[in-house]
Amino acid sequence: MAERLVVIGGDAAGMSAASQARRRRGSDDLEIIAFERGRYTSYSACGIPYWIGGEAGGPDALTARTAGEHRARGIDLRLGTEVVEIDLGRRRVRTRETGGAEAWTGFDQLVIATGAVPVRPPVPGIDADGVHGVQTLDDGEAVTRTLGRGGVRHAVVVGGGYIGVEMAEALMRHGLAVTVLDRGEQPMSTLDPDMGRLVRDAMEGMGIEVVTGADVRAVLTGNDGRVRSVATADGEYPADVVVLGIGVRPNTDLARDAGLRLGEYGGLLTDRAMRVRGADGVWAGGDCVEVLDLVSGAMRHIALGTHANKHGRVIGTNIGGGYATFPGVVGTAVSKVCDVEIARTGLKEKHARAAGLRFVTAVIESTSRAGYYPGAAPMTVKMLAEIGTGRLLGLQIVGREGAAKRVDIGAVALTAGLTVEEMTALDLGYAPPFSPVWDPVLVAARKAAEKVAAGRCD
Repeated sequence: MAERLVVIGGDAAGMSAASQARRRRGSDDLEIIAFERGRYTSYSACGIPYWIGGEAGGPDALTARTAGEHRARGIDLRLGTEVVEIDLGRRRVRTRETGGAEAWTGFDQLVIATGAVPVRPPVPGIDADGVHGVQTLDDGEAVTRTLGRGGVRHAVVVGGGYIGVEMAEALMRHGLAVTVLDRGEQPMSTLDPDMGRLVRDAMEGMGIEVVTGADVRAVLTGNDGRVRSVATADGEYPADVVVLGIGVRPNTDLARDAGLRLGEYGGLLTDRAMRVRGADGVWAGGDCVEVLDLVSGAMRHIALGTHANKHGRVIGTNIGGGYATFPGVVGTAVSKVCDVEIARTGLKEKHARAAGLRFVTAVIESTSRAGYYPGAAPMTVKMLAEIGTGRLLGLQIVGREGAAKRVDIGAVALTAGLTVEEMTALDLGYAPPFSPVWDPVLVAARKAAEKVAAGRCD
């Protein structure tokens, strides 16, 4: 009798795991059943803001592999079917179809890939008509329906993180007056405040109103039940549509109820092979897990499709009889708002201090190309390096075209454990259309190395 693999969640991690396991084991040896509560599978959630903003196509364009394609490859994928209970003792899951029918399905191996859900502040009116999280294609369709109504002129984005700034641009492309409300000192809390200030200045220069230190108290509605404004401690902001960009939390209520161990951020804890700790034959990956930060040594929750796909591949390889591990992350992320590119990797100052590290910072201004070459665009680069060892700890970049992907230099350097002095000798590609003779990242590394040598701690 074939072993049965049950997968909970039909997006990046879950279907990568199922597909990789199927490639390694035939249907006579391994039966695979995947449950997805939504209507779509294997899609790019990261592309939703660009779909809403009109820069990319809709669900079909964002779907990497359809349900039919998965089924043709021997995976029994069941859409519109939510797993509502995990019974580890009897090794089975209880499912509920859209119409309400329930059933139990047994498993030998279980993959939990339930993703993450948008954080919704516990304030009155947060579930009103016109208030949207942006996590799934169904969420994207709901936003487009709201924007298609007549009389939509004002938008409020609650939260100035990656999704927040991307959605601010998308809404502005619809001709709306956009206000971003953020509780922090500056938007983009994944950056240090001095770098976040650059993002704020750029957004305000584009006509986006940015309000920091904003404590949202309520979402107010009209007589029709639709949102009409967002109230903070300091004022009220008109809104015909509200988008939540506060961030996401691991969707692990199901796992918690099953008695599985969760970490500090509410994510599942796994070993390097992506096995759930303390649960034989149970695996987890994607936005519902916590991962090791290779720079600080702490566990973190980072919701990114790149990680989810890698987790799924590791899980599927191991279930399929091979061996693979996921070593951890350095925290690399890029984004943009209009023509401003935003990037970071490694630790920011707050996290370096929390890890007990002594460090220096170096901030430099440069350009994306040789200054004399047409199209050279400004960028600001900030680097953190450890006192004593000179080890690179973090890199942040804000600039125009050609800025963001330079962060990959830092990501590789962090993974390799390079010092900032070693980075200054990196043999990077050079030509005037692509870089100054000293790449901006290397200029920052050189300045950081000088401060490390001087022993000055920031």
